[in-house]
Amino acid sequence: MTNQLKRKIGLWTAIASAVGIVVASSAMVSLGQGFGIAGPGFIIAMVAAMLLNVFVAFTFSELSGMIPRAGGMVHYTLPTMGPLVGMVSVLSGYVLVNMFAGSAEAHIAGIVIHEVFAPAISPTLISVAFVILLALVNIRGVELFSKVQIVLTSVMILSIVSIGVIGLTGIGGGEPIETNFEFNSLGMGIFGLTALAFWLFVGIEFVTPMAEELKKPKLYIPLSMILGLFIILIADFIFGSAAIKYVPLDILAGSDSPHMEAASAILGRTGQIWIGLVTILATASTLNTLLFAIPRMLYSMANEGQLPMVFGKLNKWGAPWASILFMGSLFLIFVIFGVTGASSITTFILAGAFCWCITYIIAHLNVIILRFKYPDVKRSFKSPLGITFQVIGIAGMVYMLFNIFPDPVVKAQIYQYALIFLLITLVYSVIWVKLKMKKKLFETTTIEELLVEDTSEEIQVDVHDETIKG
Repeated sequence: MTNQLKRKIGLWTAIASAVGIVVASSAMVSLGQGFGIAGPGFIIAMVAAMLLNVFVAFTFSELSGMIPRAGGMVHYTLPTMGPLVGMVSVLSGYVLVNMFAGSAEAHIAGIVIHEVFAPAISPTLISVAFVILLALVNIRGVELFSKVQIVLTSVMILSIVSIGVIGLTGIGGGEPIETNFEFNSLGMGIFGLTALAFWLFVGIEFVTPMAEELKKPKLYIPLSMILGLFIILIADFIFGSAAIKYVPLDILAGSDSPHMEAASAILGRTGQIWIGLVTILATASTLNTLLFAIPRMLYSMANEGQLPMVFGKLNKWGAPWASILFMGSLFLIFVIFGVTGASSITTFILAGAFCWCITYIIAHLNVIILRFKYPDVKRSFKSPLGITFQVIGIAGMVYMLFNIFPDPVVKAQIYQYALIFLLITLVYSVIWVKLKMKKKLFETTTIEELLVEDTSEEIQVDVHDETIKG
């Protein structure tokens, strides 16, 4: 049995994974609340947020084109800032944040199925079954993951668009409300909602850990991310526009499930059932991608000596089974002990999202440093206009870090938890790099050394390949 990942993933799976990780149940709540706060003008904040994520896509496309490895940020940071920064960025920006986000998604699915479809079954039991089932899908290998992800994402997006179109055309039987709001009542203040809109698109770079399993990573990675962002923007705008046609803005803004309010107003009980299914699909697609992508980051970290070697083991289907079981177990622990049902879960998730923004800043810095450090190395994709979009992207992330939540009390709690997350990962990373790896914290690895580590000719990249210019 080989310990190398195999190239079996096509473009549609990559797009489905990009969209599936982003369109989560929590993102649908943010969408409804955003339209409730700003009305149709929320599209301005959505476009601004999408552009910031396009810059993220440019950055990750260039990095993965230079270093097509499953570890993502782990490997992208080795030649720029060394092992410590890469480990902190992955452990805090992906593993910790998604411990909460993934288990919260499972919790939401359990609640929806319990309330809409099966009131006799415990929501916790449903959530546990969800996690176990999707963990087994991923342990079975990339081919089953691929088939499941395409179905989940396709049905989910088509459903969101369909409900939106039914609402906009008025063929669903619901009674539209009288609307007299202006397009953008907030004026320039609409950009203060960019942080809220940002979470409608965050996570698009989860395609990059598939770099060693995509058939044409140089083409499919940038293409899937860009197409995914536009698909999400269009689907969310259609649904949001329909929502404000049937539900008063204050109800959408204050609801914990505004998408349920909208679907029920458009289609009655049928809409409630339909959006309940969409919520379940959104949760399933998110969990499915999390259980696929993050274990591959852990797999690569283990092969770089940054985690215990058990995380770097593959089963007979070519899946990093130990890493999948580890993430699945974390989700189960949080679900079973009710952490995801606590009122503070939103604070935990936003604290993790704070760390996610830090990771994006590090990614942008990686591109800038590599442009100066390796100017002659050819990229299979090169972010256009030099480092312009990386600089703008960093400025946008910093803006959102300072505007993470409008309530100053909650904002202080978010900063407190984010600092704890960062400190935990920093302490672990310092101890592991110094004592286990016996390396300097900021000791860099050359691009040539990184690529030589790949013994498979399919995975190696010729640093003089023809450049695809954006």
